[in-house]
Amino acid sequence: MSISVIHGTNDKPVASRSLAELAAGWSGWSGKLFIGYPIVGTTHGPHRIDALLVSAERGLIVFDLIEGNELEGFEKRQDDAANLVDAKLRTHSDLTHRRQLLVKIHTVSFAPSATPAMLGSLPDDDYAVANRESLVATIRAFEWPDRDERAFQRALSALEHITTIRKTRVRRPEAGDNTRGAKLRALEDSVATLDTMQSRAVIETVDGIQRIRGLAGSGKTIVLALKAAYLHAQHPDWRMAVTFQTRSLKEYFRRLIGEFCVAQTNESPDWDTLRVLNAWGAPGGGEQDGIYHEFCETNGSRYFDFLAARSRFGRGREFEGACDHALQHNRHSDQPYDAILVDEAQDLPPAFLRVCYSLLKENKRIVYAYDELQNLSSEPLPSPITIFGEGARWDGEASRRDIILEKCYRNSRPVLTTAHALGFGVYRSPEAGRSSGLVQMFDDPKLWDEVGYRVTSGSLVGGSQVSLRRTSETSPPFLEEHSPVHDLVRFERFDNEKHQSQWLVQKIKENIEQDQLSPEDIMVVHMNPISTRNKLGPIRRRLLDAGIQAHLAGVHTHRDVFFQRGSVTFTGIHRAKGNEVPMVYVVNAQDCWSSPINLATIRNRLFTAITRSKAWVRVCGVGDGMAALSEEYRLLAQSDYHLRFEYPTDQELAKMRIVHRDLTAAEGRLVSGHKTNVSKLIADLEAGNLYAEDIGEDVAEKLRILLMVREGKRGSDDS
Repeated sequence: MSISVIHGTNDKPVASRSLAELAAGWSGWSGKLFIGYPIVGTTHGPHRIDALLVSAERGLIVFDLIEGNELEGFEKRQDDAANLVDAKLRTHSDLTHRRQLLVKIHTVSFAPSATPAMLGSLPDDDYAVANRESLVATIRAFEWPDRDERAFQRALSALEHITTIRKTRVRRPEAGDNTRGAKLRALEDSVATLDTMQSRAVIETVDGIQRIRGLAGSGKTIVLALKAAYLHAQHPDWRMAVTFQTRSLKEYFRRLIGEFCVAQTNESPDWDTLRVLNAWGAPGGGEQDGIYHEFCETNGSRYFDFLAARSRFGRGREFEGACDHALQHNRHSDQPYDAILVDEAQDLPPAFLRVCYSLLKENKRIVYAYDELQNLSSEPLPSPITIFGEGARWDGEASRRDIILEKCYRNSRPVLTTAHALGFGVYRSPEAGRSSGLVQMFDDPKLWDEVGYRVTSGSLVGGSQVSLRRTSETSPPFLEEHSPVHDLVRFERFDNEKHQSQWLVQKIKENIEQDQLSPEDIMVVHMNPISTRNKLGPIRRRLLDAGIQAHLAGVHTHRDVFFQRGSVTFTGIHRAKGNEVPMVYVVNAQDCWSSPINLATIRNRLFTAITRSKAWVRVCGVGDGMAALSEEYRLLAQSDYHLRFEYPTDQELAKMRIVHRDLTAAEGRLVSGHKTNVSKLIADLEAGNLYAEDIGEDVAEKLRILLMVREGKRGSDDS
């Protein structure tokens, strides 16, 4: 047992540092020590508590920190701080019994440099005062009679302001019922407290660059929202921006930040100084604005919209090219921001992060969060030095500037492992001439450990068999204990899309009428972005005929709005990113089974869709492709959700990147055309309609040499 120290900021650095050093060495107690936190709203504005220890053994200990030897007024400061914390906790009905608070609150003034003589001369024993030598004994004297572990957890959740934010606004059945709605209520109650790494990510801020890495569902978006609100409460004069790629995150961020500011300070945020902006943006001001557009406006660079950027920089390089051009052709160097927070950085080009960095004042406070696996890219986001340059502010304590969130609080172990197994192609049947069906893989094997997997056998070395599994530490058991494993993940194959639609409508009706789920608890995700509207339209009409409201996000709603109260959300895969619901239906998943081009990207869509689920996921599709995907899942389930495969060698990794690389439409047509021509050539040679001599020795020799070079066999005599 130990105390986790979370370093916020206050105006008492010497006493804060001394308290943190002492707490780091305490053993036999468990809990969290917050420095410069929480901030409590009063009629006179926000009041920051100097420090607060939340201990399962001692209760709550509110610290009045004293710099130097001046102790005057400590009694009033202790009273004020204790009364504020008491009043804050009493707003949570589950923390009181009748009129009694279920958590014991103690106060102590900590003056590290006070002498024993000074402490001995204090007249009132009701107010504890301690220095470095006496602090432990003082705290040991505090008692929490009839201490309650549940009350401790509820108090911690209330102080971190997560209880109301992480819960849905939907009214749930009482716990104890066996419906899905009741299971969700219990599940949401369990995910109501930040873990230590999440708390640190919210409260601890460094000058310069800070990055937050983690899986889908590890809480990155909530952490960034709470961090923005915390910094806004601490520094209301700072001009800050929160930015992201997925447009539908805008309202979600504004809600989270707004609720946290009110809970923390009793005041709504000043949206003029704390801005929530899309990454790209467009002319028109207001909701149209974005970071890139603002950079162009303030620094005199030419602005490109999407179509102009595609024409100038090419397909796939639209935003990267636009940002690079803006940085290279800016005529001014305006730096209006004190801090910028970036979500979904894995979906944004490094050039955009450099645009953000260039908009920051001298302290260069940029916080960017990204998902190690959201794109399942074989090439992770470059290092901060590579992105921002050798002179970038990437220094200081490593544990504070580079935070890894390895726990997943959205997806259960079976759901998350299913997404990874299909995304990487772990149990995919090998293609002809290949020993493995893997579609993609990390270049750096250490990433598996960083995102919460542990080796159970073998090793992460090229050519070696390895078995990976998520642990109870990285995938909390309560996420899967509410339902049987076979109910958490199901694969459904149909003969045709009509049967798929009929089944889907029936199941959604059951979810609402029998399972006590609300319509907004349900998301239907289509895998092919091009045909989403046409394919989902008939299913949506069937639901409407059944009396169930449904909408297509971004089509039947404003483009920045994803969810709609009382309505089932239908969406394409791109708009689904960044959102989550209890029940996810993935339709036409057969489109993700195989493809002659862009297979890694197509598999990534399936990974992203599955990881939108907070509880249950149904992967549906038609035909042989769906049968093949179902077989991959069957092999995973048979392996008890272990990922077992032969780790690819460097040569195999290089080949994977070539074979499954993303191609433009023109490149795809070129590849397909050549494949057709080569296949016809081979068929004619085999049938005797054509002879090798007809091709010509020089052409045959060039083909032989090129194929040998691609296989790394130049100079070999094997052929």
